[in-house]
Amino acid sequence: MAMSLGPSGGGRGRRSRAPIAEINVTPFVDVMLVLLIIFMVTAPLLVAGVPIDLPDSRAAALEQEKEPVQVSLDAEGQPFIDDAQVAMADLPAALEAIRAERGDDNGDAPQVMLRADRSLDYGKVMLVMGELNRAGLNRVSLVTTGSSERP
Repeated sequence: MAMSLGPSGGGRGRRSRAPIAEINVTPFVDVMLVLLIIFMVTAPLLVAGVPIDLPDSRAAALEQEKEPVQVSLDAEGQPFIDDAQVAMADLPAALEAIRAERGDDNGDAPQVMLRADRSLDYGKVMLVMGELNRAGLNRVSLVTTGSSERP
């Protein structure tokens, strides 16, 4: 009743196994696919929060050294300041607060980017521009989409 246990007798010899030279990449691929799905889901959410159909323009983009204040008007005429909805009655106070907290040391007003839906009444846009002017925010830029077409 003899039994062969291998060359060293106990089966614990180090020469019987060759080292594995392959790397298991399955966990790595799984992690990469999960990260890809996460980025694909979150990337559309990082775009501007207020959906607006901007008009076209052939003007070049402006250079900015500081982060401008974003004032948006959606298709219903609701104002937004940096993606936060503001009631039309509270707009003057909110604009004056922005002037006070984001103004330069020299007293210069911050840059304001006004985005308005193309279907919105011109009077609503002028109402907001008047409130910007009254609050002392005179550096206003109108945001449009780029277009190569002539009017």
